Amino acid sequence: MVDRDLDSIREEFKKGEMWGLLTSIDLHDCDPGIIRSREKIKEYVDKLCEEIDMRKFGETAVVHFGEDEKVEGFSMTQLIETSLISGHFANATNKAFIDIFSCKYYNPDIVAEFTKDFFKARVAGIQAIPRK
Repeated sequence: MVDRDLDSIREEFKKGEMWGLLTSIDLHDCDPGIIRSREKIKEYVDKLCEEIDMRKFGETAVVHFGEDEKVEGFSMTQLIETSLISGHFANATNKAFIDIFSCKYYNPDIVAEFTKDFFKARVAGIQAIPRK
């Protein structure tokens, strides 16, 4: 799924050439019941952190807002000891936009597949961006 070679990303981490990794996932045609549920979004964060061995720092914030119908939905943030997980869930289009940034290595393909499956998305786009 990732447009960069995962082996080269892992090697850059091992050599200390990379400060962190940002993975952005765009999900289309998500299950509306899941993206409109504060509890399911929190469950996603808990399970994702287990999946990629990240320690949560504090509680997951999930807030519903948006005066404009186009952007109305939940937004989520979760601090992790190595940085941040965030996301926005758009009710009008059943889309979700998730970002995982960490200075600890994780596999972007595993994150993307887990995220797509959890939200029952039909389509997932992914970008992995090394931060140096």
